[in-house]
Amino acid sequence: MKVVLQRVSQASVTIEEQVVGQINKGFLLLVGICDDDTEADLDYLVKKISQLRVFEDEAGKMNLALGQVNGAILSVSQFTLYASTKKGNRPSFTDAGQPDYAQKMYNLFNQKLAATGIAVETGEFGADMQVALVNDGPVTILFDTRDN
Repeated sequence: MKVVLQRVSQASVTIEEQVVGQINKGFLLLVGICDDDTEADLDYLVKKISQLRVFEDEAGKMNLALGQVNGAILSVSQFTLYASTKKGNRPSFTDAGQPDYAQKMYNLFNQKLAATGIAVETGEFGADMQVALVNDGPVTILFDTRDN
């Protein structure tokens, strides 16, 4: 499982000119699922993301977690995180999860994030989405459960 986390001051996702999810301070998550991902991978990332201390405290150090700053999450599915560009000029997405499995895991991931008490907004799995964000910092962190 791969997640690109961006600390944002605001983010939104729009489908067919309708905003379907938006947050102010928090994390924009771009989420990629592969067929080998397990619920243990979800649990690992939920714990890491919900406890990640990348917000500044009174001393200006990145020392506060999302819940401590009343932040929220905007989670967007993105199979293109599994692009392979090793051959040719057109990416291959054969490592991305099969849609039914990936959607099930993506939904479960978001449910588990919400169960931590963090507000979670989402895009729509499989839809053509326009994602807007203001990256705060910038702070961008890549998680890959295969690197544990």
